[in-house]
Amino acid sequence: MTTARIDARFAALKAEGRAGFVAYVMAGDPSRNEALEILRGLPAAGADIIELGFPFSDPMAEGPPIQKAALRGLRAGLTLKGTLDLARVFRDGDADTPLILMGYLNPIETHGYEAFAHDAADAGVDGLIVVDCPPEEAGPLSDALDAHQVSLIRLATPTSDDARLKVIAEGTSGFVYYVSVAGVTGAKEAVAGDVAPAVERVRAASGLPVAVGFGIKTPERAAEIARVADAVVAGSVLVDEVAAALTANEPAAARVLAKVRALSDAVKGARPLKSV
Repeated sequence: MTTARIDARFAALKAEGRAGFVAYVMAGDPSRNEALEILRGLPAAGADIIELGFPFSDPMAEGPPIQKAALRGLRAGLTLKGTLDLARVFRDGDADTPLILMGYLNPIETHGYEAFAHDAADAGVDGLIVVDCPPEEAGPLSDALDAHQVSLIRLATPTSDDARLKVIAEGTSGFVYYVSVAGVTGAKEAVAGDVAPAVERVRAASGLPVAVGFGIKTPERAAEIARVADAVVAGSVLVDEVAAALTANEPAAARVLAKVRALSDAVKGARPLKSV
């Protein structure tokens, strides 16, 4: 297993004394070409790590914004294969930014674990987050990813007790994604006071950086979370900008990248409460 790009990025962030900003966008939203423009623009706009969602018809953990983004991506024809093609084009122009695929197990099973792991590695993907694949069911997928040096990044939640965190930490590499609120994406706002002790527990259990997502909608909230986490993830607020651009008949990339700049600037300007 290698996590070279991910490890290098978190090492650089630690040296800078700040948290990272992780931008989530949906492949094919609102079209393949516009999604590629957004993807290519994310690093310059301030994204330290990118999560690229692959569209799925039943995204059970998502609130309405990402549900709608997935449907737009499907209408644009972005299957899992199309998402991997998009990732490959991005990687051809960017050798350094960690790229994580995020989505659901069904499309991966349909693709085939071994074929998916091979194709993901070939496309320059660094890691995978599968929302609906618990550790107990992840063995075959994890083995395939290990063979092709793609990290499996697991989710921890507010209900993960110490025993569960040990299970989550086994086989996880790169970082742990902490879901800061109970419920679906975009439904509630994360609260730094609640997140801080949870991040410490996850970090202690895993020995890995902790990225906090779900419920981060404003620069102010992003800065608060950045003071207690290793990275801050924003997703729903970015896909909302795609929807707003479509309503206003405006180019989506400009709106999304402007929001990324505002959030990433807030994260970069926040200093941690203590060294991470």
